[in-house]
Amino acid sequence: MSFNDKFADRTDGSKVGTGDRNMQQVTGSELEPELEKALADFCLAVHAWSDAASHRPRTLAATVRRRSWRLAAGWALGCALMAGSLSGGFYEHHHRQELARIAAVRAAEQQKLAAEQRAREEEEELAKVDSEVSREVPSAMEPLVQLMDEDDSK
Repeated sequence: MSFNDKFADRTDGSKVGTGDRNMQQVTGSELEPELEKALADFCLAVHAWSDAASHRPRTLAATVRRRSWRLAAGWALGCALMAGSLSGGFYEHHHRQELARIAAVRAAEQQKLAAEQRAREEEEELAKVDSEVSREVPSAMEPLVQLMDEDDSK
């Protein structure tokens, strides 16, 4: 009796050998030659497959070259983009520093001009106060000065 015959469908739809209590007992000696043949065939198939896999041509090198070129190009473009971004940032920072320096110089010039203007105004005010406070003749000699002015006018 063959392996297929032992586990064929019954007429009532159940399978023999699927855990049924009425399953026919299969002894190891009846399956042993078929099992050995199946295992031998499987072993030969595995060996044939492994030989075919080890002797087939490899195309890995061509793929690596193309991929490495793309990878290198990607890195180069990324580095160029990063360098452009950094140089733009440094330029912007330098430009802001120059504008701040120019603004500081202008503020210092304006403060200097304002200080000079205040000094001029203070000097003019002091001169005005000095002219108002100072007299040409002391107060005790004023009547004599008036007499002399009258004599000059005659």
